[in-house]
Amino acid sequence: MRRPVIAGNWKLFKSSVEARELVGSLLPLVNRTDTVDVVVAPVFTVLATVRDLVQGTNIRLAAQDCFWEEEGAFTGEVSPKMLVDAGCSHVIIGHSERRQYFGDTDDTVNKKLKAALAADLIPLFCVGETLEEREADKTFEVIGRQLKKGLAGIHDDLVSRIVIAYEPVWAIGTGKTASNQQAQEVHAFIRSVLCETRSRTIAESTRILYGGSVKPENIRGLMSQTDIDGALVGGASLKAESFASIVNYGG
Repeated sequence: MRRPVIAGNWKLFKSSVEARELVGSLLPLVNRTDTVDVVVAPVFTVLATVRDLVQGTNIRLAAQDCFWEEEGAFTGEVSPKMLVDAGCSHVIIGHSERRQYFGDTDDTVNKKLKAALAADLIPLFCVGETLEEREADKTFEVIGRQLKKGLAGIHDDLVSRIVIAYEPVWAIGTGKTASNQQAQEVHAFIRSVLCETRSRTIAESTRILYGGSVKPENIRGLMSQTDIDGALVGGASLKAESFASIVNYGG
């Protein structure tokens, strides 16, 4: 049985004061949740603040990105080792916004995954197609490539620690959501690629999240699908009540 993951990606929102308010409101709403892994991913500047607030609770801390070197002359970057020092257990890698705006490629995503795993972080590895790619019937081609290149050279024992997030780029921040059937179809495809390139055991144990305008109104339908194991939540994670409703979807 795969344990669900509900992760909130705060993106470029929340000062330290706002982060304290959000976590303070969120904790009493999710502190009894014991069937779901709850993760929040604030900006780098408030990681330590959030770490202190969630320490000893059921909320885990993630960063939104990392670099692939431990240290060096890389102005503006943050290494996996530094994220661990800041209290992170997870890190988002390959998010579509990193690919679209900041030059992430399948090759650099692969480097980041390897570095994160070496630092004992749990990567939330994002894959997904644009609207143009979907309309050109290239969804499976694109996602298959992202999976294979992203996981290239990573040992099976480490692949099994990775959480994959399918995020249709056309559904992020647009209010559009893939239908339950569309999401399930792609999640099943991802699992089939893992089975083909790795093993049935890895395919069946890997948790695959859906990310794309997830809201309290659609989480139950998504989670009812066979191959959907949780959600990577954007806008709805910025308010305690809506994120808690998603976390407590089964209650």
